[in-house]
Amino acid sequence: MSDPLRPANRLARESSPYLRQHAHNPVDWYPWGPEAFETARREDKPLFLSIGYSACHWCHVMERESFENGEIAALLNESFVPVKVDREERPDVDDVYMSAVQTMVGRGGWPLSAFLFPDGRPFFGGTYFPPEDRHGRAGFRTIVEKLAEAWRERRDELAKGADEVVAAVENANRIAERAGRETLSAATGNVLTETLKRTFDARHGGFGGAPKFPPHLALEWLLLKGAEGDSIARSMALKTLDEMALGGIHDHLAGGFHRYATDDRWLLPHFEKMLTDNAQLLSLYARAFVLTGRDLYWRTARGIGDWLLEEMRGEEGGFFAATDADSEGEEGKYFVFTEAEVREAAGDAAALFASAYRVRPEGNYHDESTGRATGKNVLHLSEEPSSEDERRLAPVRARLLARRRLRVPPATDDKRISGWNALAISGLAVASSILGEPRYLEAARECAGFLLERMRDGEGRLLRTWKDGEAKILAFLEDEAYFALALLDLADAEPDETEERRFSAEARRVVAGLRRRFARPGAAGFTFTGAGHEPLLVRTRDHFDKAIPSAPGAAARALARLARRDGDAALASEALTAVEEVSGLMERAPHGTESWHLAWEELRTSGLLREPAAPVAADEADEEEEAASASHDGGGGPVRVSAALSTDRVSPGEMLEVRILVETAGGWALTGARPLQVDAWGGPDLRCTAVELPPRGTVTHEDGSTEPGYEGRVEVALVFEVRAGAAEGEHPIAVSLRYRACGEGTCLPERAFALTVPVLVLG
Repeated sequence: MSDPLRPANRLARESSPYLRQHAHNPVDWYPWGPEAFETARREDKPLFLSIGYSACHWCHVMERESFENGEIAALLNESFVPVKVDREERPDVDDVYMSAVQTMVGRGGWPLSAFLFPDGRPFFGGTYFPPEDRHGRAGFRTIVEKLAEAWRERRDELAKGADEVVAAVENANRIAERAGRETLSAATGNVLTETLKRTFDARHGGFGGAPKFPPHLALEWLLLKGAEGDSIARSMALKTLDEMALGGIHDHLAGGFHRYATDDRWLLPHFEKMLTDNAQLLSLYARAFVLTGRDLYWRTARGIGDWLLEEMRGEEGGFFAATDADSEGEEGKYFVFTEAEVREAAGDAAALFASAYRVRPEGNYHDESTGRATGKNVLHLSEEPSSEDERRLAPVRARLLARRRLRVPPATDDKRISGWNALAISGLAVASSILGEPRYLEAARECAGFLLERMRDGEGRLLRTWKDGEAKILAFLEDEAYFALALLDLADAEPDETEERRFSAEARRVVAGLRRRFARPGAAGFTFTGAGHEPLLVRTRDHFDKAIPSAPGAAARALARLARRDGDAALASEALTAVEEVSGLMERAPHGTESWHLAWEELRTSGLLREPAAPVAADEADEEEEAASASHDGGGGPVRVSAALSTDRVSPGEMLEVRILVETAGGWALTGARPLQVDAWGGPDLRCTAVELPPRGTVTHEDGSTEPGYEGRVEVALVFEVRAGAAEGEHPIAVSLRYRACGEGTCLPERAFALTVPVLVLG
């Protein structure tokens, strides 16, 4: 944090809390705007662009190390025009230059660092830079010196590179066109479901490895498919929601979730808490409760909702953007506890609490940047507590929370962002109906009123941000699209017919404005910026979902939702045209285009399309599900998998064995460092206690070489324990397998799939 005793720079006049954090840096910062670019042209200097946000840990690190360094600041001020941008205020600027940096270095993130010509073309970029050279990597001081020299002596070379970057960004922006089109049908969503099954982490939930971010839209899709009868989709969604709710990414004391986990088990969080994440997770946990009736989902959803109302709602209206990861200059300091602190607060329940929440004398939390043990503990659960244990744990959590609130809290970014508030309206509206909580509905109404009354300009257009009584910056596509969806969610939740009609009418007005301002002239779909926005290097159209839904995807979904509600075939046709343009991406990159798949599902099932795709016959669907539950033939390839149960009927407290038989055709074998990987999950009532693979044999290839692997018949034993209080009825066991098959002089790509084995639990 900058020194408040140092003279202020131009950022002191800005409303953004993030920009104000840098108001007393020795760097001569400019906010994004004409003054900075005019200064660069007049003084013949390049610009240094730094983009971040208030809750960004590594942004704080780079500020402390470089922007507070007087010598580095002097070098920047002498040779560059430094510009600071709050990505949450200007997502359009962030989107353009993030694409540019990803083009230049193959990755992105925040803080985002880019060096620009006075006309805005980027010629060098990266993310966080250490202040000095480190481990063979150039430090920020060296980069500033070398680029200043290049500007003086090799400017033509820099200009050529900048032109190539701009061309690449423009080309990347046409990714939907390059992907082509596919025929949309009832089977279109299958490619998304199957992709999620292949990439699912059956051991820890989620998709892929570390770091792990809450996969909001993937979970929404899987819950939808689960409700329609896909037991594997249901299992994947619930497994992920379970692991997140039990993990350290969940704030077990105050409610709500941290941004992401730095590990693959959801245990060690990045501690910032974002409105966007929690708004989306609120509706997901509420929907999971409807699907299962489990207390874990009810408590988790209530925890998120109560945290939003108690800690994130401003007195003037609306919800704050985020809370910081750092306090007192240290990440996570506010949230972690020593064992002694826990035992003092827990009293007679100390042993139970320490065991339940994995509290260790040596601590379980390691500093991310240094890897050193801190002696502190992140609270997380290994399993859902019983009702009796929960009764004893709840008072301890309350006492620990009271103690935590005596500490110096992380800073809160109290600006209101219209699109993010719209996500909160949706989450609260959905949860209010499911959980029967009128406070959530009232909060959603009030937030909608705040956006409608205090975040519009004189022409009635939605604005992006509100801070200290002032709303500013014309709303972007994401703000308008999310708000349209929020108003529709609110209308659906309204028991009062007058209020329902009012919010429906407001949704129609927002959709009409969205179509007018953001439609592509002479083409399908929408752009992120629209009429009235500052022209940038590229008018972006980001089709991919990230931490929040794709703006054009959300817009298409809003049109589809409204069309279905009003029975408007013309509006449905317009939404269909937007989805069709992205159909190639939906086929080739399904995990990342979930918002488009959800829009298509809305349209497909609306009954409004002139030529609806033929649905899969019920008997065919049943046959496919039955086959998937029993075996997998590798798509006609050399590997066949089947499953068998020691018994298909078990009672609470008993053990169950599932045997997975993997058979390779003659001349084929499973090879590689891990030739066969098997994970399984049986939900909260069937706990997998062992996965027993046979020892690897020796595989001899046609050329006479050998390596460890499996060939012929391979039996894998999965042992499950049925919880004593397990509910009666059918319980699906989800089994995930990965393997690589080699034979006949070739090796096939690694295959991954899941199958379901149903088990009947009797009382």
